[in-house]
Amino acid sequence: MEDNYQIDQTNYEETAKRYYDVLPIRNKVLFPGVLLPIAVSKKNSLKLIKAANKDNRQLLLLTQKDNKAADPTAKDLYTTGVLAHVLQIIPVPEMGKDTMMTIFESFNRVQASDFIEQDGQLKAQAFMMEEHAPLKNDKQFKAVAESIRETVVKILNEREESPAGLQMSIKNLNNDPTMVNYVCSIYPMPTDAAQGLLEIHSMMERAEALLTLLQKDLQELTIKADVRRRTAEKIDQRQREYFLQQEMETIKKDLGTNDDNEKTVQELRERAKEKKWSAAVGEQFEKELKRLEHMHMYSPDYSNQLDYLNTMLELPWGIYSEDNYDMPHAQEILNRDHYGLDKVKERIVEYLAVQRQLALRSKKEKELNPVKSPILCLYGPPGVGKTSLGKSVAEALGRKYARVSLGGLHDEAEIRGHRRTYVSALPGRIIDSIKKCGTSNPVFVLDEVDKIGADYKGDPTAALLEVLDPEQNSSFHDNYLDVDFDLSKVLFIATANSLETVPRPLLDRMELIEMTGYLQEEKEEIAKRHLIPKELKNHGLKSTQLKFKKDILAHIIDDYTRESGVRSLERQIATICRKVDTKLALGEEYNVTVTLDDLRSYLGQARFSRDSWETNKYVGVVTGLAWTQVGGEILFIETSLSTAKAPTLTLTGNLGDVMKESATLALGYVKAHAKELGIKPEVFEKTAVHIHVPEGAIPKDGPSAGITMTTALVSAFTKRLVKPRIAMTGEMTLRGKVLPIGGVKEKLLAAKRAGITDIVLCEDNKKDVAEIAPLYLKGLKLHYVRDISEVLAIALV
Repeated sequence: MEDNYQIDQTNYEETAKRYYDVLPIRNKVLFPGVLLPIAVSKKNSLKLIKAANKDNRQLLLLTQKDNKAADPTAKDLYTTGVLAHVLQIIPVPEMGKDTMMTIFESFNRVQASDFIEQDGQLKAQAFMMEEHAPLKNDKQFKAVAESIRETVVKILNEREESPAGLQMSIKNLNNDPTMVNYVCSIYPMPTDAAQGLLEIHSMMERAEALLTLLQKDLQELTIKADVRRRTAEKIDQRQREYFLQQEMETIKKDLGTNDDNEKTVQELRERAKEKKWSAAVGEQFEKELKRLEHMHMYSPDYSNQLDYLNTMLELPWGIYSEDNYDMPHAQEILNRDHYGLDKVKERIVEYLAVQRQLALRSKKEKELNPVKSPILCLYGPPGVGKTSLGKSVAEALGRKYARVSLGGLHDEAEIRGHRRTYVSALPGRIIDSIKKCGTSNPVFVLDEVDKIGADYKGDPTAALLEVLDPEQNSSFHDNYLDVDFDLSKVLFIATANSLETVPRPLLDRMELIEMTGYLQEEKEEIAKRHLIPKELKNHGLKSTQLKFKKDILAHIIDDYTRESGVRSLERQIATICRKVDTKLALGEEYNVTVTLDDLRSYLGQARFSRDSWETNKYVGVVTGLAWTQVGGEILFIETSLSTAKAPTLTLTGNLGDVMKESATLALGYVKAHAKELGIKPEVFEKTAVHIHVPEGAIPKDGPSAGITMTTALVSAFTKRLVKPRIAMTGEMTLRGKVLPIGGVKEKLLAAKRAGITDIVLCEDNKKDVAEIAPLYLKGLKLHYVRDISEVLAIALV
């Protein structure tokens, strides 16, 4: 293509006298002064082109209005076209056997008229149209032409399918009118738009119209490129949204995911309409739902987002189970499942009574003063029924039951949940358990709160401060949900074996209820009512195939278990059941009612033994009472005196600091009141005192041996025997005043089992004795004292 813009200046009349062969072309519009290849495959067209090439004559090229017309007539063609020479014909086998690539060189822009058909070939007269070329140094036209060059280059850079070398061709065209017509010919645009450009007489107007079209296309390409590259260029918002939406719809349609995702989003939105959550929660849900709506179904984040929304929908927002305020029914459930534990049962019944009264309030009063559930903490030794009590409370209240074991917990996220920025994030165990329950007011047991740890991942006990605070848990914030959830209606019951490892701020938020170990008599009742029927059922035995008498149960408890609860007792009963099952399977005879000999056969020799009262023939030996986690015990305080050069006090038996202080205090009291007690003062100067408490492998401590040690010392120094079958317990001051002690119930029952008939204790302990059932006190004579002188008068012969 020559780099100049040439127009044949043939006289208008001379051109009009000639008829030119018409060559219809599709999807192309030729402009003057342009070389352009066109693929031709029709036989008639190929014949015409070859003849024109051979005779070196011009053809009239007119564009079809309708590309589908196979044999176009005059009415199917635009009347404005160009005259062109055939420069070269090149076969193109890859496009078809009969397809030829024809290179045309166009000259004049003409108006066709007076169409005729001669020998099957369409002909027409061509009148040259006036072309208003710009002046040679027209600066405005040059500026427009340069803008066209720059815009076309930008468009070609955005379009990956642009032919190589095309940019260079446009840049190297120095003749601006030729460059404008060349761009009009080769630029992909609708046929009617290109034809409109051809019909413009003024080159300046044609260039401006072309530039407007190019700028519009460049803007569209920029928007589409912005979608692909996710840039932040500022483009007209409405147009941007239009193209974004169109492209999104196209992508979804191509991938076949549009319908499925829309269906999922619609289902979630419908489910959300039924939820009784607050406006803030609703806004959060809708925000996250819109994020899901714009996500691709195969995106890695899609499943996480869907899980989050499902979690929110599965939570029981504003759903509460109705409490059962039938007080007799609640007491029946608690008594059925647990023997003893009167204080705990009493507190549960009190809670029910309060809830019943609050339920009678008006709706307005409830809104002004909402009910806050108490936070109970049951603490005591293992196996006393702390955890199982939670189930009974839930049944008595008619609520759902949830339980979380906190033993060994180190990660704060287990309570508060993980933030959703982490992979596989989950809600905390509190929210997860609430979701499984399906109600917002379950009975929730937090097991083993005393065994929570802390490390670099956080302190779970600090997170529990919000959960277990009635003033704060109405807006508990889970990191995964990222919204507040109301826990104020949940009845939390925490359990612990020891309060020493529970942080003080956490203890301050809970109502502490101690669950002491069971007494032997209580264990016998528990075994009779619960353990034996349960194990018989577990081992397929009937009540007629195996029976236990009360004395046998007492032997099992005394000789084969040493615990606060009843777990070991249950295991021993299970062992006996297995032995009986074996005998039944082998067809061997056995005693239906278990005997003492059967116990030794089934369980082996006794593993434990309890102290019992022995004799009072030794001076300086006094029976004391002690409390342990597995119940009460008796212990002997033994005192011996020997001659020495200097007075000494030796204490043995693995005594703790408090007991050592009690011994020192007792000896000091005896020395100070030697004359009153009938002891010569000079005896102390040459006497070595040795106080021993048997079973030295077992650590012993506590203040309750004060009066016992004093009595043993007075007995040893005065050679007075202690009365038979008497035991004592109580702390003593340096003045001889007797102070009250704890564990009275356990100590009295231990004394009774050991054959003790008389017990000395502080008068202030009367209130503790009053809480013990009369059945347990039968056969005991209690002596209440306030001063050590009263103790000595009662105890010594």
